[in-house]
Amino acid sequence: MARYKPVEYAQGQFISISFEKQILPGSFEHAVNFVVDEKLDFSILDEARTNDDNGAPAYDPRVMLKIVLCAYARGIFSSRDIAAECQENVVMMALSANTRPHFTTIAQFVRELGPAMQDLFVGVLLYCDELNLIGKDMFAVDGCKFSSNASKEWSGTRAEFEKKRDKFHASVEKLVAQHRAMDKNGLPESVPGKRAQEEKAIESFKAKTAKIDAWLRENPKDKIGLGGKPVKSSMTDVDSAKMASSRGVIQGYNGLAMVDSKHQVIVGAEAFGKAHEAAALEPMLEQVRETFKKLKEENIYEKAKVCADSGFHTEESMKMLSEKKIDAYVPDKLFRKRDAAFKTAEQHRSFKALIGRDGYKKKFFTADEFILDPKKGKLVCPDGKELYVKDSNFKTAKGYHGTQYMAKKTDCRVCELRSACLRKPHSPARTVFKVEGRREQETFSKKMIKKLESGVGRFLYGMRMGIVEPVFANLRHMMGLDRFTLRGKEKVNIQWLLFAVVHNIHKAQRFGLAGAG
Repeated sequence: MARYKPVEYAQGQFISISFEKQILPGSFEHAVNFVVDEKLDFSILDEARTNDDNGAPAYDPRVMLKIVLCAYARGIFSSRDIAAECQENVVMMALSANTRPHFTTIAQFVRELGPAMQDLFVGVLLYCDELNLIGKDMFAVDGCKFSSNASKEWSGTRAEFEKKRDKFHASVEKLVAQHRAMDKNGLPESVPGKRAQEEKAIESFKAKTAKIDAWLRENPKDKIGLGGKPVKSSMTDVDSAKMASSRGVIQGYNGLAMVDSKHQVIVGAEAFGKAHEAAALEPMLEQVRETFKKLKEENIYEKAKVCADSGFHTEESMKMLSEKKIDAYVPDKLFRKRDAAFKTAEQHRSFKALIGRDGYKKKFFTADEFILDPKKGKLVCPDGKELYVKDSNFKTAKGYHGTQYMAKKTDCRVCELRSACLRKPHSPARTVFKVEGRREQETFSKKMIKKLESGVGRFLYGMRMGIVEPVFANLRHMMGLDRFTLRGKEKVNIQWLLFAVVHNIHKAQRFGLAGAG
């Protein structure tokens, strides 16, 4: 019969550990340790401390940054979990020199990085440049939308919040009226404990009403969007925005990153609480310009090209790029439809994806099916009725001009083809616009379209996806970033820059030499 050595898991052992030897050369932790100690300037954080003469000693910001960066690289974002790692994980204990900071200290450190965070990001970028990891030939900019630490349900305009408040008021009044009727008539409760639940609901409704009233007092006006219309604001995080993403509509931020083509080093990063990316293009470009001035490049756009997707394309943004003399490649929304390679793309879509598109929706008569009678000079509808001229010099906002015709209300009212002609059932009569021409104007958007239609333009823009998309894949899927855990643009931006720093140190670890490996 076989005999084995006894195994007993319920036992302890004191082990002698050298923390210095736990940080292995070539590892990410070793790269972080080297970069933080040797390459970053902590003077801003050091000057913020005023405890030289009195008060307890503070935790070294270098140690705090090391454990935060390594925790983020492992997908650990909670300050409680980071504190636990500093007590249970040998490598994290080594990085923190076994100081074991409390989770509130870690959370406070991240929140208060503020002004110093951009300098730390630039410091890591300087080291990447020292390792020759930045090509400075092509930059790609894009954004990735992440949920914030805010409830989507508490987002709306002032009118929507007022409507919600009135709804809570009505619910409270209804429940109170029911209780008064029961007390007056001496009626017993139909369900035991229901009265207590309803009273608890009344208190909840009153608290929510008070919350809305307080917010309405503090915010007398709605936030105005790019179109001049009110946009929804969040009560829990006023800087965040409701935006459509690949995961549905979220309440969050758009994390923008500008990435260099050589080794996909992030050269600029900022989180914006706006759904529209076009408005963030200029501040993103200026941030990168200022960053490279610290890398001894007075105007980086004299040598570097910039590419971005169609979400950044507006007439205003194209004008800005032209005025700043930036060699950029930003397609419009119809860029793919003009590409011969995508000519047959529509026929390969599933029927479900095509519902609501032309050919798969209810057909209405088009303007081409209204025929002009040359003898009478009248426009005739498919039912043979004549339309009269409503405006002989009609102009559209897009520069088209022509003649607008309108059918008689009496003809449309009894027409058997009404359902196939009028898109809105309650419309009194059909109007038809016959185009005669268009006022051509050389806009900045048209200039960009011509630039991208060239073979060189399409080739350079084709590089965009391979430059910037893998960066977001690394942040979201490899590092586990699926939402921001802080509130407010300043704090969320700190967290976004921390992730950018982690990404860049990974690049230094992989492609760098000497101290990083």
